[in-house]
Amino acid sequence: MELRTLRYFVAVAEELHFGRAATRLHMSQPPLSRAIKQLEAEVGAPLLIRSPMGVTLTPVGSVLLDEARALLDHADRVRSRVGAVAGAAPLTIGILGDGTDPGVARLAAAYRRRRPGVDIRVRDTDLTDPTCGLRAGLVDVALTRAPFDETALTVRELRRDPVGVVLRADDPLAVRDRLRLAELSDRRWFRFPQGTDPLWQSYWNGGRPREGPVVRAVQECLQAVLWNGTVGLAPLGHDLPPELAVVPLADMAPSRAVAVWNEGDGNPLIRSFVEIATTAYRA
Repeated sequence: MELRTLRYFVAVAEELHFGRAATRLHMSQPPLSRAIKQLEAEVGAPLLIRSPMGVTLTPVGSVLLDEARALLDHADRVRSRVGAVAGAAPLTIGILGDGTDPGVARLAAAYRRRRPGVDIRVRDTDLTDPTCGLRAGLVDVALTRAPFDETALTVRELRRDPVGVVLRADDPLAVRDRLRLAELSDRRWFRFPQGTDPLWQSYWNGGRPREGPVVRAVQECLQAVLWNGTVGLAPLGHDLPPELAVVPLADMAPSRAVAVWNEGDGNPLIRSFVEIATTAYRA
């Protein structure tokens, strides 16, 4: 049994609902359901009783829930103790599918110089989870973009970037120096899946509901523009394929690049990481 699959099972068992568990884990429901079915196959017995109202645990599921919680707690303790003895505690960073941001490259170089003994692990996340797995305990700190629900999180602004609309290069609007959101009201926009943070969804939809294809990743957004003429928003200053163009928006609030971590997390590695990030992003 993989620890990741056990984390999935614990989320479903605690929420007693696949949809709520998927939202909590910031993933879609089909792969979560497949993972639980595979776990049941490994165990050799049903773990959940499924119904339209949700799920209930079988006796086997109840036993596994207790054991899984204990095993996951033990795994966390093992990581902490081994890291302390080795003197190279790991720091897991979530990055929101935005690896073209020059601030990330500067931060990586600066951090290697300042903290060469730290074992950095990077988790690249899709656009459905602006907190990059923080709430699910998958990362220690995230490099992402606001706005999103900041409940129980600490947010440090790193930089503000103007925002533009991404269009096909042959779109009649692509030759404009500047556009306004109202000029795009009759276009199809890419949207995020149901359950995505509403503040995040509203910002990238220009503050109003839109119609268009559902996407999860940056590449899916770009392909939606290339294939379907869909429009969407993006921070300025990032590299795009020559077939695409980005036109600045005159009436769109800047995109805030931020570092975010769980409120009350006293890990000193997070503190030093955020300080280095603040300098690197503004260089």
